[in-house]
Amino acid sequence: MATAAAACVRVASPFACVPIRTPYHVTAARRGPRRAGLAVSAAAAAGGGSPPTVLVTGAGGRTGQIVYKKLKERAGQFVGRGLVRTEESKGKIGGGDDVFIGDIRDPDSIASAIEGIDALIILTSAVPKMKPGFDPSKGGRPEFYFEGGSNPEQVDWIGQKNQIDAAKSIGVKQIVLVGSMGGTDINHPLNKLGNGNILVWKRKAEQYLADSGLPYTIIRAGGLQDKDGGLRELIVGKDDEILKTETKTIARADVAEVCIQALLFDEAKFKAFDLASKPEGEGTPTTDFRALFAQVNSRF
Repeated sequence: MATAAAACVRVASPFACVPIRTPYHVTAARRGPRRAGLAVSAAAAAGGGSPPTVLVTGAGGRTGQIVYKKLKERAGQFVGRGLVRTEESKGKIGGGDDVFIGDIRDPDSIASAIEGIDALIILTSAVPKMKPGFDPSKGGRPEFYFEGGSNPEQVDWIGQKNQIDAAKSIGVKQIVLVGSMGGTDINHPLNKLGNGNILVWKRKAEQYLADSGLPYTIIRAGGLQDKDGGLRELIVGKDDEILKTETKTIARADVAEVCIQALLFDEAKFKAFDLASKPEGEGTPTTDFRALFAQVNSRF
């Protein structure tokens, strides 16, 4: 949340468009009613039309803040909204009227934020806290817990399901959901934090979205780093193959950019993929996102 060449795709050229690996299969997916594509709406906005409204939930988090800021910087393409949990978080990202306060565990409290949107970017996640009293000088490992009512089942499953249901009820055109790599391994260390099984519940929400019939993009990010974006070659893969390599981290800013780019290209729809990057200075920084998405063949 933090190789064999076949384990993942490395985008060496902005015009590369090769399959991720031979065993990839494109399975049938149930699509919802045909709607005007969000990419079309964004293009229309660039030509003087009305830009699509995009809500990012978890906008007070470290990655969510970046997505919200990027949306606001692209006011000609998007009308950005944010959803946060507290007044403090709202103030942290500017406190504008387009920042809503709500609890994703309570569908009624997020209804006003969802109303009228064209796309939803979900960046909400349960956050473990370290139990007090840990002394690193004495060795051992810290213990973690989740505050009451804010465990992964409530936040990463029920809370995300509530968001998906609300967005579907108003006919949203696309949902981008950011998760984490590691979900194929029940024994992954992240599942042990606070005995929360966080990746299990995230995976359940991802499956619910994939089965919803809505156009979706599921991004399972590698280890998140607080570094500048746009400086690295991005890597996509599936089924946690990237975790077996040395390139399994990614800058939050790059994840944020991929979230927004996913709204612009039909090649990103009805797809799920792992996302990491090469170290800065290795390879060519990714700029052709259409080509990046075109390399993904996995529906889930």
